[in-house]
Amino acid sequence: MNTTNCYILAIESSCDDTSAAVLYNGKILSNVVANQKIHEAYGGVVPELASRAHQQNIVPVVHQALAKANIDKKQLSAIAFTRGPGLMGSLLVGTSFAKSLAYGLNIPLIEVNHMQAHILAHFIDEEGYDKPSFPFLALTISGGHTQIVKVNSYFDMEVIGETIDDAVGEAFDKSAKVLGLPYPGGPLIDKYAQLGNPKAYPFTKPKVADLNFSFSGLKTAIMYFVQNNVKEDADFVAKNMNDICASIQYTIINIIVDKLKKAVKQTGIKQIAIGGGVSANSGIRTTLKQAENRFGWKTYIPKFEYTTDNAAMIAIVGYFKYLEQDFADENVAAKARYQL
Repeated sequence: MNTTNCYILAIESSCDDTSAAVLYNGKILSNVVANQKIHEAYGGVVPELASRAHQQNIVPVVHQALAKANIDKKQLSAIAFTRGPGLMGSLLVGTSFAKSLAYGLNIPLIEVNHMQAHILAHFIDEEGYDKPSFPFLALTISGGHTQIVKVNSYFDMEVIGETIDDAVGEAFDKSAKVLGLPYPGGPLIDKYAQLGNPKAYPFTKPKVADLNFSFSGLKTAIMYFVQNNVKEDADFVAKNMNDICASIQYTIINIIVDKLKKAVKQTGIKQIAIGGGVSANSGIRTTLKQAENRFGWKTYIPKFEYTTDNAAMIAIVGYFKYLEQDFADENVAAKARYQL
C-alpha cells in the first residue's frame, strides 16, 4: 500500500448536494459540488427528487473532479464515501456508485460518517487556516444537526450535547418561512439581520438541561409573535424585516454561546472548532471570533467551501482512515441514522 502518493476520490450525497473531491496527501486538488435548485419550489428538500437528481449528477461530478485534479482514475488509491447520516435515497446513490467504482478499479473502499467529516474538515491542508490540537470542542450546526462534541483524537469523539428536537438550521429555515421568505431561508435571515437591531424584539430562550439544545419552542414563539403583530398591522413583517431577522439571529446565537460557555466550564477545553452548513452564518462567525477576546477561547472556522456539505471533508477522513488501513467491505450499506 502506497502512503507516500495517496490519491483519494471522495463522494458526498447525504442530502441535496452531489459532490466529489480528489485529495492528494492531505491537500485538496478538486472539490466539485452540484446544487439542486429543484427543491426551492417546494420550500424544503423532497427526498425522492433529491435521489433522482443525485443519479443524474454523480457521473458528471466525479468526471469533473478527476479532470480538475488532472489525474486518471487508475491513479486512485481508494474511494471514500458518505455512509450516513442523511436521506436514505440520496445516500444509496453515493454508496452504490462508490462500491461499484472501487470494485471496478480493485482499490479499497472507505466509509465515512458525515458528522465526523464536518469536524475533521479543519484538518484539510489549507493556507491561512490553523488546525486545532487535541482535545478540542466541536460545534456542528446544520439543517439536520446541532451537537457539541468533545474531540480527543481523529477517531475518538464524544457527543456531550445535542438538540432534543429541531436543529438550528431548521429553526432558521422555519422562522424564515413564517416571515414569508423563500427556501432556503437561513442565509436570507442572515442577510437582513446585518441591517437590523438585534435587540428590537426579545424572544425567550428555552430552558434546557445540561448541554442540550431545543429550538422548537423558539420557532413556535416566533410564529405567534408574527401572527399577533400581523393582526394589528398587515404590513408589520415587511416594515420590520431587518429588525425581526436580527432579533431571531441574536437569540439563536445567544442560545449557542450560552451552551458553549457551559461546555468550556465543564471540560476546561477552550479550543472551539465550528462546522456544518449553519457555521457559514456571518453572525455566528463574528460572535465566535469575538469570544476569543471575551472569554479567552481559540476559535477555528474552516474555509467557507468546507462548511456546507462537500466531498473535501469526506476525503480528509478517508485519508486518515487510509493511513490506518480502516477499509469497508463490499457488504457495507448506507445508514440514514448513523451515530458518531
